[in-house]
Amino acid sequence: MDLDRQMGLRPTEGTIVAGRHLLPMRVYYEDTDWSGVVYHASYLRFLERGRTEFLRAAGVDQSILHAEGEGLTFAVRRMTIDYLRAARMDDVLLVETHTGEVRGASLVIAQRILRNSEPLVTADVRVAAIIGGRPARIPDGLRAILAPPELHPGAQVSA
Repeated sequence: MDLDRQMGLRPTEGTIVAGRHLLPMRVYYEDTDWSGVVYHASYLRFLERGRTEFLRAAGVDQSILHAEGEGLTFAVRRMTIDYLRAARMDDVLLVETHTGEVRGASLVIAQRILRNSEPLVTADVRVAAIIGGRPARIPDGLRAILAPPELHPGAQVSA
């Protein structure tokens, strides 16, 4: 069943505001350890969802990019993550994602996970563009879409 067309239901996609993608999510039991605190690896899944929905909201269809394994993919090359505070079961979190830097064959994606306006996790993720298992230059059209917020005309970025 096509829930989008038939029922008007859509998965959580978030939205882009001033060049930053905002994805709300709730912490479930499966995300926590025995004490009800979010397990550290769960934050990696939250960040991955944020990056995926950021690309989707920017109009990048990853299934087309991948082209059945023959196209462009992004592989995480390096991640720097700071765990500042713990989230707990049932918390509503906001994953904030934006491009920090675009280079020839890689880009840095800056992310934060917030509870209300309180930062819980910050991460800088360098991803490499790969085609056929080798580094590849990011195509110009995709580079334009992924330009950092301060390079988008009219973008208003708040701290």
